[in-house]
Amino acid sequence: MTTPQHTANLLVELFVEELPPKALKKLGEAFAHVLADSLKAQGLATADAVVTPYASPRRLAVHVTGVAAKAADQAVQQKLMPVAVALDAAGQATPALLKKLASLGVGAEVVPQLKRLPDGKAEALFLDSVKAGVTLAEGLQKALDETLAKLPIPKVMTYQLEQGEGDTFQPGWTSVHFVRPAHGIVALHGDQEVPVRALGLKAGRTTHGHRFEAKVDPVVIRTADTYADQLRHEGAVIASFAERRAEIGRQLAEAASKAGKGLQPIEDEALLDEVTALVERPNVLTGRFEEAFLEVPQECLILTMKANQKYFPLLNTAPGAEGKLTNQFLIVSNISPEDPSAVIGGNERVVRPRLADAKFFFDQDRKKTLASRLPGLAKVVYHNKLGTQGERAERVRGIAHAIVSQLRLATVPYSVDDKDHFDVLDSKVQQAASLAKTDLLTDMVGEFPELQGIMGGYYARHEGLRDGVAIAIEDHYKPRFAGDSLPRNHTGTVVALADKLETLVGLFGIGQLPTGDKDPFALRRHALGVIRILIERELPLALPELVKAAAATFGDLITDPSEALLGFLADRLAVSLREQGYSAQEVDAVLALQPARLSEVPRRLAAVRAFTGLPEAASLAAANKRVGNILKKADTAVEARVDTALLREAAEASLYEALQSVAPAAQSAFDRGDYAASLQALAALKAPVDAFFDGVMVNADDAALKANRLGLLATLHGAMNRVADLSRLAA
Repeated sequence: MTTPQHTANLLVELFVEELPPKALKKLGEAFAHVLADSLKAQGLATADAVVTPYASPRRLAVHVTGVAAKAADQAVQQKLMPVAVALDAAGQATPALLKKLASLGVGAEVVPQLKRLPDGKAEALFLDSVKAGVTLAEGLQKALDETLAKLPIPKVMTYQLEQGEGDTFQPGWTSVHFVRPAHGIVALHGDQEVPVRALGLKAGRTTHGHRFEAKVDPVVIRTADTYADQLRHEGAVIASFAERRAEIGRQLAEAASKAGKGLQPIEDEALLDEVTALVERPNVLTGRFEEAFLEVPQECLILTMKANQKYFPLLNTAPGAEGKLTNQFLIVSNISPEDPSAVIGGNERVVRPRLADAKFFFDQDRKKTLASRLPGLAKVVYHNKLGTQGERAERVRGIAHAIVSQLRLATVPYSVDDKDHFDVLDSKVQQAASLAKTDLLTDMVGEFPELQGIMGGYYARHEGLRDGVAIAIEDHYKPRFAGDSLPRNHTGTVVALADKLETLVGLFGIGQLPTGDKDPFALRRHALGVIRILIERELPLALPELVKAAAATFGDLITDPSEALLGFLADRLAVSLREQGYSAQEVDAVLALQPARLSEVPRRLAAVRAFTGLPEAASLAAANKRVGNILKKADTAVEARVDTALLREAAEASLYEALQSVAPAAQSAFDRGDYAASLQALAALKAPVDAFFDGVMVNADDAALKANRLGLLATLHGAMNRVADLSRLAA
């Protein structure tokens, strides 16, 4: 094996037309890392090579340190064939061996050099050779081809090569498929060009800078290491996505500080990524709009500025302002004129009609009540197998009523808002559930679907609906995403839970289950919402009963989805708990008992974690597993019943006595919800359990003795597994 030839840093750039902004970050990372990984796999770059990605609106590039001009040669040992086939009785090469060697480009002269090595039960001949390392030109060509094939392109374009592009293609006759038309490739190993081709283009060292502000055009890259610096100073481009993003963040903070005390740009990571992908040299400017527009709900103004214009609205975060929107906004411009007034004025003129539209929608929507829109829901199809939004609203009402009824009858007391009676809560819930979807018919939500629920809350408050109902309408979609807040009051909690159950039960009932990474109806998110509401609001509700009540509202529209849906919810719960830091064993032990009330799960998990810290825990978990296995292998069903007259051995009598002492205390603690105390009480069973298994034969010849001992073990098993299945904790 030989060492690789001299190394130098490598720069590869693909210069293209404006890339899709929402995909640029992923495209840049994929271009850099897939290409570098391919070079490493071919032995041209080491595992610790530093990979620096670059991505701007018009380029994807990567800088890789320590790339070899040629990979090291590698020793290769190749199996040829069994000795019995390769050599005759005299030890001479057979025609089969000679033919095999010829196919490998060698002759009979290598036969004495072949190695005989064990190969299973026989021996085989092996040929040692040296595989020449790949050259950088060959390896980079392969890496570039692989990279372009693996890029996460959202939508491929097909275009014809332009005149003069691709010296091996006939211009205009060859179709090229890529995310955007490509116009140049740079490939430099140190200061040397690497002769590779892609997308009908031949690599060189020439690229282009900013469309309007480049000091030099084209930009001729001297070496791989001068790429970023030359683009910054000659081309007026910050090539690094990360550096450009950080610079925008810095300028946003600076501009907000200059705009006024306590002002901050709205935080939106996705918007920051998108704007970073739209500019090559950012310049943040401050614009204004008329204060009269602030009469419109700020969510509408913020959304239209972010979604349509990519502006960063400024919020007043001073004490008492509560994050109120101001009439100033920040513009991330791609040009830096000496006098920015024209740029600012142009953006102010552009945003004004957008805000005027929002104000018009808001004013028009308030001319009709939410209740007057109810008949219109019957004309809006929700799902072709599940009916209209009107029918859906009726189902949500029915489920919400069932939830209130279950809360009323819950064994664990549940207090409702202030001095309200459950009847008052039910009345509020029914009103909120009926009106929750009516804002789907408003002009504002028609223009901005993201505002559904939010606008319903505003319009409900405008109408003066009962306290809490407007909040419930606004909150009934919560939690909308991971980490989102929960509904703020009991009415909203019930309606949100009912809405999510209706979605899950209905879609599971018609077989629309999530598959792989495809979840078009966001059922995983809905499931997590149900779980969070039940647990974090500590609702004393049995999940199987909730699913049953929800299914009943669909009549014959669906088949019973209870088994599949409860399994799906259990899986989502397990994933969520593991993400919160609980071990797989802890989660498995608690969920194995399928607790109906999810509100109990956190306390059970905490109790299991405390139990595992006891010195007796491992022994008891192992014993519990052994007991479970014995009971499973019993010939007939075992009843947890013990005849004291048949307790012949001292060890079994001692275990029975210990159970009589421990079980009531454990049960009492369990009944009052003190799961930690219930499990800790079991620690006293370690010694008698160990003694039982050391001195008692469960499968006695006497059938009566055997049955009694199995009954004792069944009693022990029941006492130990009220909080969790402790056998799941055994190593």
